[in-house]
Amino acid sequence: MLGAQETAQLEEQLQGWGEVILAGDQVLRWKKPWFPGALMAATTLVFMMIYYLDPSVLTGLSCTVMLLCLSDYLVPTLAPRIFGSNKWSSEQQQRFHEICGNLVKTQRRILGWWKRLFSLKEEKPKMYFASVISSLVTVAWMGQQVHNLFLTYLIVSFLLLLPGLNQHGVISKYAGMAKREINKLLKQKEKKNE
Repeated sequence: MLGAQETAQLEEQLQGWGEVILAGDQVLRWKKPWFPGALMAATTLVFMMIYYLDPSVLTGLSCTVMLLCLSDYLVPTLAPRIFGSNKWSSEQQQRFHEICGNLVKTQRRILGWWKRLFSLKEEKPKMYFASVISSLVTVAWMGQQVHNLFLTYLIVSFLLLLPGLNQHGVISKYAGMAKREINKLLKQKEKKNE
Protein backbone atom coordinates (compact mmCIF):
# COMPACT_ATOMS: atom_id res chain seq x y z
CA MET A 1 0.00 0.00 0.00
CA LEU A 2 2.78 2.38 0.97
CA GLY A 3 4.70 1.61 -2.26
CA ALA A 4 1.62 2.37 -4.37
CA GLN A 5 1.17 5.69 -2.61
CA GLU A 6 4.84 6.62 -3.13
CA THR A 7 4.60 5.60 -6.79
CA ALA A 8 1.48 7.74 -7.28
CA GLN A 9 3.22 10.72 -5.68
CA LEU A 10 6.27 10.27 -7.89
CA GLU A 11 4.06 9.97 -11.00
CA GLU A 12 2.39 13.23 -10.08
CA GLN A 13 5.74 14.98 -9.52
CA LEU A 14 7.18 13.72 -12.83
CA GLN A 15 4.05 14.20 -14.95
CA GLY A 16 5.58 17.12 -16.91
CA TRP A 17 8.57 14.93 -17.73
CA GLY A 18 6.52 11.94 -18.86
CA GLU A 19 7.30 12.08 -22.59
CA VAL A 20 11.00 12.65 -21.96
CA ILE A 21 11.14 9.80 -19.42
CA LEU A 22 9.44 7.42 -21.86
CA ALA A 23 11.81 8.42 -24.68
CA GLY A 24 14.81 8.06 -22.35
CA ASP A 25 13.53 4.66 -21.24
CA GLN A 26 13.43 3.46 -24.84
CA VAL A 27 17.01 4.64 -25.39
CA LEU A 28 18.32 3.16 -22.13
CA ARG A 29 16.62 -0.20 -22.81
CA TRP A 30 17.89 -0.30 -26.44
CA LYS A 31 14.57 -0.50 -28.27
CA LYS A 32 16.52 0.08 -31.52
CA PRO A 33 19.85 -1.59 -32.29
CA TRP A 34 21.69 1.70 -32.79
CA PHE A 35 20.72 3.15 -29.38
CA PRO A 36 23.75 1.77 -27.45
CA GLY A 37 26.14 3.29 -29.99
CA ALA A 38 24.35 6.62 -29.91
CA LEU A 39 24.32 6.54 -26.11
CA MET A 40 28.06 5.90 -25.95
CA ALA A 41 28.77 8.52 -28.64
CA ALA A 42 26.82 11.17 -26.73
CA THR A 43 28.48 10.22 -23.44
CA THR A 44 31.92 10.30 -25.05
CA LEU A 45 31.21 13.68 -26.64
CA VAL A 46 30.13 15.18 -23.30
CA PHE A 47 33.19 13.83 -21.49
CA MET A 48 35.55 14.93 -24.28
CA MET A 49 34.06 18.44 -24.03
CA ILE A 50 34.62 18.43 -20.27
CA TYR A 51 38.19 17.21 -20.80
CA TYR A 52 38.87 19.83 -23.47
CA LEU A 53 37.32 22.74 -21.55
CA ASP A 54 38.82 21.56 -18.23
CA PRO A 55 36.46 23.60 -16.04
CA SER A 56 37.20 24.18 -12.38
CA VAL A 57 35.05 22.29 -9.87
CA LEU A 58 33.03 25.41 -9.09
CA THR A 59 32.44 26.19 -12.78
CA GLY A 60 31.48 22.59 -13.53
CA LEU A 61 29.09 22.49 -10.58
CA SER A 62 27.54 25.84 -11.53
CA CYS A 63 27.04 24.80 -15.16
CA THR A 64 25.52 21.47 -14.12
CA VAL A 65 23.05 23.11 -11.73
CA MET A 66 22.26 25.75 -14.36
CA LEU A 67 21.48 23.03 -16.94
CA LEU A 68 19.31 21.20 -14.41
CA CYS A 69 17.37 24.39 -13.61
CA LEU A 70 16.91 25.20 -17.31
CA SER A 71 15.71 21.70 -18.08
CA ASP A 72 13.37 21.72 -15.06
CA TYR A 73 11.83 24.92 -16.40
CA LEU A 74 11.83 24.18 -20.15
CA VAL A 75 11.08 20.44 -20.39
CA PRO A 76 7.52 20.51 -18.96
CA THR A 77 6.59 23.39 -21.29
CA LEU A 78 8.36 22.23 -24.46
CA ALA A 79 7.92 18.44 -24.22
CA PRO A 80 4.23 18.41 -25.24
CA ARG A 81 5.05 20.55 -28.29
CA ILE A 82 7.98 18.35 -29.32
CA PHE A 83 6.44 14.95 -28.62
CA GLY A 84 2.92 15.77 -29.76
CA SER A 85 -0.34 15.68 -27.86
CA ASN A 86 -0.71 15.30 -24.13
CA LYS A 87 -2.95 12.24 -24.61
CA TRP A 88 -1.14 9.06 -23.66
CA SER A 89 -2.08 5.58 -24.71
CA SER A 90 -2.82 3.10 -21.94
CA GLU A 91 0.45 1.33 -22.84
CA GLN A 92 2.46 4.54 -22.34
CA GLN A 93 0.70 5.25 -19.06
CA GLN A 94 1.39 1.69 -17.88
CA ARG A 95 5.10 1.97 -18.80
CA PHE A 96 5.36 5.35 -17.01
CA HIS A 97 3.75 3.74 -13.95
CA GLU A 98 6.28 0.85 -14.12
CA ILE A 99 9.20 3.29 -14.38
CA CYS A 100 7.99 5.26 -11.37
CA GLY A 101 7.46 2.02 -9.44
CA ASN A 102 11.01 0.90 -10.31
CA LEU A 103 12.40 4.25 -9.14
CA VAL A 104 10.57 3.88 -5.82
CA LYS A 105 11.90 0.30 -5.45
CA THR A 106 15.43 1.47 -6.20
CA GLN A 107 15.13 4.24 -3.63
CA ARG A 108 13.92 1.70 -1.05
CA ARG A 109 16.80 -0.67 -1.84
CA ILE A 110 19.36 2.10 -1.40
CA LEU A 111 17.79 3.13 1.91
CA GLY A 112 17.71 -0.54 2.96
CA TRP A 113 21.43 -0.95 2.19
CA TRP A 114 22.13 2.24 4.12
CA LYS A 115 20.15 0.99 7.13
CA ARG A 116 21.89 -2.41 6.96
CA LEU A 117 25.25 -0.68 6.95
CA PHE A 118 24.39 1.21 10.11
CA SER A 119 22.88 -1.86 11.76
CA LEU A 120 26.17 -3.64 10.99
CA LYS A 121 27.94 -0.74 12.72
CA GLU A 122 25.82 -1.28 15.83
CA GLU A 123 25.90 -5.08 15.87
CA LYS A 124 29.43 -5.84 14.63
CA PRO A 125 31.57 -2.69 14.86
CA LYS A 126 34.83 -4.51 14.03
CA MET A 127 33.35 -6.04 10.90
CA TYR A 128 31.89 -2.64 9.94
CA PHE A 129 35.24 -0.94 10.49
CA ALA A 130 37.18 -3.55 8.51
CA SER A 131 34.77 -3.59 5.55
CA VAL A 132 34.41 0.20 5.33
CA ILE A 133 38.14 0.86 5.65
CA SER A 134 39.09 -1.85 3.12
CA SER A 135 36.45 -0.57 0.66
CA LEU A 136 37.63 3.01 1.02
CA VAL A 137 41.30 2.02 0.65
CA THR A 138 40.42 0.13 -2.54
CA VAL A 139 38.49 3.10 -3.94
CA ALA A 140 41.33 5.47 -2.98
CA TRP A 141 43.85 3.19 -4.72
CA MET A 142 41.68 3.04 -7.85
CA GLY A 143 41.32 6.82 -7.81
CA GLN A 144 45.11 7.13 -7.61
CA GLN A 145 45.70 4.71 -10.49
CA VAL A 146 43.04 5.98 -12.92
CA HIS A 147 42.40 9.58 -13.95
CA ASN A 148 39.31 11.03 -12.22
CA LEU A 149 37.53 12.02 -15.41
CA PHE A 150 38.20 8.68 -17.10
CA LEU A 151 37.00 6.80 -14.02
CA THR A 152 33.85 8.94 -13.97
CA TYR A 153 33.38 8.27 -17.69
CA LEU A 154 33.61 4.51 -17.12
CA ILE A 155 31.13 4.62 -14.22
CA VAL A 156 28.64 6.82 -16.11
CA SER A 157 28.94 4.67 -19.25
CA PHE A 158 28.33 1.50 -17.24
CA LEU A 159 25.31 3.01 -15.47
CA LEU A 160 23.83 4.21 -18.77
CA LEU A 161 24.34 0.82 -20.42
CA LEU A 162 23.11 -1.17 -17.40
CA PRO A 163 19.34 -1.04 -18.20
CA GLY A 164 19.95 -2.22 -21.77
CA LEU A 165 22.35 -4.93 -20.67
CA ASN A 166 19.77 -6.10 -18.15
CA GLN A 167 16.90 -5.90 -20.67
CA HIS A 168 18.76 -8.01 -23.24
CA GLY A 169 19.83 -10.66 -20.72
CA VAL A 170 23.56 -9.95 -20.89
CA ILE A 171 23.92 -9.48 -17.14
CA SER A 172 21.97 -12.62 -16.22
CA LYS A 173 23.97 -14.61 -18.80
CA TYR A 174 27.36 -13.60 -17.41
CA ALA A 175 26.19 -13.73 -13.80
CA GLY A 176 25.04 -17.30 -14.45
CA MET A 177 28.41 -18.15 -15.99
CA ALA A 178 30.21 -16.65 -12.98
CA LYS A 179 28.00 -18.64 -10.56
CA ARG A 180 28.74 -21.88 -12.42
CA GLU A 181 32.49 -21.20 -12.32
CA ILE A 182 32.38 -20.36 -8.61
CA ASN A 183 30.40 -23.54 -7.93
CA LYS A 184 32.97 -25.58 -9.90
CA LEU A 185 35.79 -24.05 -7.85
CA LEU A 186 33.95 -24.76 -4.60
CA LYS A 187 33.29 -28.38 -5.63
CA GLN A 188 36.96 -28.82 -6.56
CA LYS A 189 37.97 -27.42 -3.20
CA GLU A 190 35.56 -29.79 -1.40
CA LYS A 191 37.03 -32.77 -3.30
CA LYS A 192 40.55 -31.74 -2.31
CA ASN A 193 39.51 -31.45 1.34
CA GLU A 194 38.00 -34.96 1.36
